[in-house]
Amino acid sequence: MSNRKTGDKALDHIIHEMVDTVTNSKDEIFEIGEESRNEFEKLNNELTEIKKQVVSLIDEGDKLEQKVRFSRMRLSEVSKQFQQYSEDEIRRVYEQTHGLQMDLSMKREKEKQLRKRRDDIEFRLRNLDETIARAEALAGKISVVLDYLTVDFQHVSAALEDAKEKQEFGLKIIEAQEEERRRLSREIHDGPAQMLANVMLRSDLVERTFRKYGVEEARKEMKSVRSMVRSALYEVRRIIYDLRPMALDDLGLVPTLKKYLATVEEYNSLEISFASIGKERRFESKYEVALFRLIQEAVQNAVKHAESSHIQVKIEMKPTQTMIIVKDDGKGFDPTEKKDKSFGLVGMRERVDMLDGELTIDSSPGEGTIVTIQIPINS
Repeated sequence: MSNRKTGDKALDHIIHEMVDTVTNSKDEIFEIGEESRNEFEKLNNELTEIKKQVVSLIDEGDKLEQKVRFSRMRLSEVSKQFQQYSEDEIRRVYEQTHGLQMDLSMKREKEKQLRKRRDDIEFRLRNLDETIARAEALAGKISVVLDYLTVDFQHVSAALEDAKEKQEFGLKIIEAQEEERRRLSREIHDGPAQMLANVMLRSDLVERTFRKYGVEEARKEMKSVRSMVRSALYEVRRIIYDLRPMALDDLGLVPTLKKYLATVEEYNSLEISFASIGKERRFESKYEVALFRLIQEAVQNAVKHAESSHIQVKIEMKPTQTMIIVKDDGKGFDPTEKKDKSFGLVGMRERVDMLDGELTIDSSPGEGTIVTIQIPINS
């Protein structure tokens, strides 16, 4: 079994690694496509701007070229008839012509560079367009492959999980049985067994009291012994109820709750009021047991820890859900404060979560506690 579990874990690991690798590859391809699209858009915008600049430079160059021709003609005329012009005029015409030629040369060079950049960008855009197309095609193929892998591996995982559950089911039953036996052993040892041992000791004390102090004192001791027997009987009944109240199967939830709460009220000398709202009906056994356990745990918490004198229990049966409210006038507590060994509340939350329900606890020190439970149960 150990080797099989190890093999199952290894297979699960391989499956997850394969799916993760394919998923990561798909993500990387998607990122490459997105980066290519962003670069494509950026270069396309730059290309548009360069084309505008080239057109503007061509226009400016043509105009400047006309000025250069006119300036050359003027320089040629001045050179031929230099005697009619002063040295400064000749120098000014020469410098103007030279400056225009330099401007024209620079614009033509800039136009040449922009044309080259334009050609490079157009080439880069063609490559990017091909890259984007390939990335989209490849991502689509990987998506198909990933879908097939995921579906197939889900079947494999389901089969493995089913096999694991079948293997572990017997062990879980045995563990649960042993844990329940240990719990019952502790409860009987700490409860009824010790109480009965005390009854035996007190019964001997009754006899000695009768001989030494007379009937009246012995009667007082008998009253104390009777109280201890009553407590032991209550503990035995409580353990039986913890195992499973027989009335649940025969009478249903509400009658069993009434009987249980009456027993708790009698043996703890406190007041418990019970109200059932809505049309009383039977549920599936798992729901009736769960609702009974939740109310039982909430009431036991109020009795043992809250030191309550009055507990109110209400169950409301609606068409789509059942709501439980357990309210006490005890000392209350801070629900946000975690306490060691608070197994009762943890167990209640776990049971409510298993039934897809909702549990809320409203309490504060000195203000009592209100436990509200809502369980979705259709008619």
